[in-house]
Amino acid sequence: MKSLYLTRRFFLALAAVVIGLVVAFFLPGWLSPVLLALGLVAVLLVLDVALLYAPAQQGGAGAVFGRRVMGDKLANGSDNDIHLYLENHYRFPIRTETIDEIPHQFQRRDVLFRNHIGAGQTQVIRYQLRPTKRGEYEFGALNVLAASPLGLVRRRFRFEAGRVVPVYPSFLQMRQYELLAIHNRLTEVGVKRIRRVGQSMEFEQLRPYTLGDDPRTINWKATARRATAPQATDALIVNHYQDERAQQVYCLIDKGRVMRMPFEGLSLLDYAINATLVVSNIAILKHDKAGLITFSHQPGALLPADRRGGTMRRLLEVLYRQKTKYLETDYERLYISVKNNVRQRSLLILFTNFETLSGMQRQLPYLRRMAKDHLLLVVFFENTELRAFLDAPTLTTEDVYNQTTAEKFAQEKRQIVRELNRYGIHALLTAPQNLTVNTINKYLEFKARGLI
Repeated sequence: MKSLYLTRRFFLALAAVVIGLVVAFFLPGWLSPVLLALGLVAVLLVLDVALLYAPAQQGGAGAVFGRRVMGDKLANGSDNDIHLYLENHYRFPIRTETIDEIPHQFQRRDVLFRNHIGAGQTQVIRYQLRPTKRGEYEFGALNVLAASPLGLVRRRFRFEAGRVVPVYPSFLQMRQYELLAIHNRLTEVGVKRIRRVGQSMEFEQLRPYTLGDDPRTINWKATARRATAPQATDALIVNHYQDERAQQVYCLIDKGRVMRMPFEGLSLLDYAINATLVVSNIAILKHDKAGLITFSHQPGALLPADRRGGTMRRLLEVLYRQKTKYLETDYERLYISVKNNVRQRSLLILFTNFETLSGMQRQLPYLRRMAKDHLLLVVFFENTELRAFLDAPTLTTEDVYNQTTAEKFAQEKRQIVRELNRYGIHALLTAPQNLTVNTINKYLEFKARGLI
């Protein structure tokens, strides 16, 4: 009987009978109709229970079937689709309340769905979950409370209890950018079309001239031969060069305490991890090699640059295990790790966060040493909470003080960019939500300019 629940309709009917009995105490003529109503409620209650707990051939244990359909893993920071399939095997329509016991990390108590399912029909419920931390998430049972058309009681069915699902870096975001890159539609998510300033010397093919081609690439000898050939046309022939391939792109991820700062539920480390996954995949699609180095007060994970099959899977597994530390980052150890393990000139994308100019200047000697041997891009984050103070109207003295302080911090961030550029180090100051797009833009810009 643990699966039997009385409904609101039953309690309303019972309350009406009780009120009728109270009235019958003063008006004895009402007693017989009220007792008749009480008997009717009891008969309907028994009938309702019999309908819901009928033998197996009329329903029984398989009267309602429920199933939760989702991926083997969830993507951190992305909206993951969850599907609930409900099947009604009763010979009559039912009303259901479906309660999905989602992991406690989501802190949600509103995953309840009310539906009406006809006899022998199937209903599909769709909703989304957005995790904000990597790790293992345990789902509870899928509870389905079914009621017959009488609606006096409900029967509970439980399915799929105790399923554990890991939450990985956002592979959904990676797949989205991968599909857009394959179909040359990256501009739809903000990736810019960058005009090629230079060109590599890696010749690919001859092709007819099209509007927008660099006139310096015209091959006059091939054009002359085409003009003297039978069935000649007046089209010019140009040399077509392809991007240099097999270049190394390393993402360096700071795991120190500066990366614990949260933004929209995700830490800066998780934003950096998600961006690393996408940028590495784009690099491999561009025929470059992707590698990874994580660091804090001690050396972290190291994944040599590669583009062979399985590289993205290994990268995903390594990123899944990364956690922030509480101590200050040791950039000297980072420099030594890069010096010993990255022998070929590479693009180093350093994800970190500098809040003050003095904090950056303490690490500047090591950044300059890395920039001497490699192309270094330092990516750090805007404090978007300051924007509320900068945009707010100043009505009181306190507002003026808050806005002045916010402007000082924002100005210091911009000063860090100028100081890095002064020493030939590329810098990218970005809001966390724009990190992935802005980093891809920088990578494509470097490729177009032939800097790598």
